[in-house]
Amino acid sequence: MKAWLFSLPVAALLLAPQPMQAAPPEHDPAPPQKWSFQGPLGSFDLGAVQRGYLVYEQVCSACHGMKEVHFSDLGDMGLEPEDVQALAANYEIRDGTDISGAPRYRHGLPDDAFPTPVKPAGVSRGVVPPDLSRQGVVYPGGPDRILALLTGYTAPPKGFREQEGLFYNRFALSRKTAMRPPLHGNDVRYPDGTPATMGQEARDVTTFLAWVAQPHLAERHRTGVRVLVYLLCVTILLFILKRRIWSHVK
Repeated sequence: MKAWLFSLPVAALLLAPQPMQAAPPEHDPAPPQKWSFQGPLGSFDLGAVQRGYLVYEQVCSACHGMKEVHFSDLGDMGLEPEDVQALAANYEIRDGTDISGAPRYRHGLPDDAFPTPVKPAGVSRGVVPPDLSRQGVVYPGGPDRILALLTGYTAPPKGFREQEGLFYNRFALSRKTAMRPPLHGNDVRYPDGTPATMGQEARDVTTFLAWVAQPHLAERHRTGVRVLVYLLCVTILLFILKRRIWSHVK
């Protein structure tokens, strides 16, 4: 009997739920950044958007397309119609096949969407680079993490298991990514004379991706402010009207 009673506390300890050890995070949190387009009154710096487009065109477009963005959309970042047309003509757009069945290509037109590379340069077999049309708003962590990912390539720590075709990046999911370090600094030449450091290129292309994902953000913000001002004015007028109507009632 005593042995049975003695075993109760032991059994209780064995059957009690054990505290689970917290699993390590899948990636490091991205450092918070300050962006001109944040907040209810935020707007895009079109100079940064234009510089970011250069980075996309000369670096990112070799692997990533933007099938939901048309060349004509770039007119909203300050380009003239003839500039948009010349820009579109630099791209080759697949236009059916010829008699032999081989793909046929033509120069891009403003109404065309940004093409997706058929054979992305330097990408491991079986890896499909994501489309960048909406990455600025759908990528977990948003622009902060996109910027961190572009600049987060370092040598792996001791004990980290490397895999062929994957690169260590502490901001990537599982701290591994199939994307090679895309930016190295001086990858582009900015017409406005801005130094093309790796950090500047990363920040500019992140701004561009945020812009193409929501190009009418500033307009929506302005509309929201107008609506709030209108509602405030209506509220004040209704309050004054109420006071006047009920002023004789004590």
